[in-house]
Amino acid sequence: MSGLKLFHTTNSGVTEVPPRLAEVEADVQDLIEAHMETMLGVRFLASEYVIDCVDGGRIDSLGVDENFAPVVVEYKRGTDAGVINQGLYYMAWLMADKDAFRNLVRDRFGASAASQILWSAPRLICVAGDFTRYDAHAVSEHRRSIDLVRYRYFGNDLIGLETVASVNGHSATGRRIRRRGAGARSACVQGGALAELAEAVDEVLLGLGEGITRVQRKQYAAYQRLRNFACVCPPQQTKLLVYLKADPKAVDIVPGLTRDVTGLGHHGTGDLEVQLRTERDLERAQDLFRLSYAAA
Repeated sequence: MSGLKLFHTTNSGVTEVPPRLAEVEADVQDLIEAHMETMLGVRFLASEYVIDCVDGGRIDSLGVDENFAPVVVEYKRGTDAGVINQGLYYMAWLMADKDAFRNLVRDRFGASAASQILWSAPRLICVAGDFTRYDAHAVSEHRRSIDLVRYRYFGNDLIGLETVASVNGHSATGRRIRRRGAGARSACVQGGALAELAEAVDEVLLGLGEGITRVQRKQYAAYQRLRNFACVCPPQQTKLLVYLKADPKAVDIVPGLTRDVTGLGHHGTGDLEVQLRTERDLERAQDLFRLSYAAA
């Protein structure tokens, strides 16, 4: 379980009152849709989207995450045992009718974004007042990326989001096997110390906590909880570049190790660039990795 993340919904002061649920489900949906990129790391596409299939249905929210993976978001005011199955039903439609989703992305973000959709990693995010222990077990049985996110209101201007469970649709054993395989392939292509360093970085990032998913794109590998916290580019000739969500203004910039890339184009997400050349650099960077993980 990740830590509780609090988001201000207005600019007024916080009233110290017990946490509460929303009056109606729509209040949670409207608030998160208005701040979806900040809260979930997802760019908003559509609300109450009516799907064209035999049984019909209406998806609460559709979006794309930072890695261009399709995202279905479903909301429940309290605890509802049907939210996961409902979301999986909508994900099945999504994968069966890719053209409809692709058109949504193209109309809102352009043809370039539509061409980058990561169909191999669709996601379901369920936001509810609470979940049962059976829900957390159920998501581990599905071969889909699913996040269970609990919300609470604090006063009138603060909402808290807490990840109760996060799975990437594969067992931990499978992930370890794939990780070793990826390292072996990298060694064949790159060879030498940088390939070993890349594998060590992978181990460190995946070991920062539970519920971490690695999403592989051609240009980078993203490590995410609910949102990306690190992006690792393929090894260059002399260094390995890692981009973090840590605030560059809140850390000491060390020439040759870290660089503020705010506003500069690069693969992946994050404004703090970390340049790794040796295992010693990796040791020096681990506090920054943890800082970025906590911020996500």
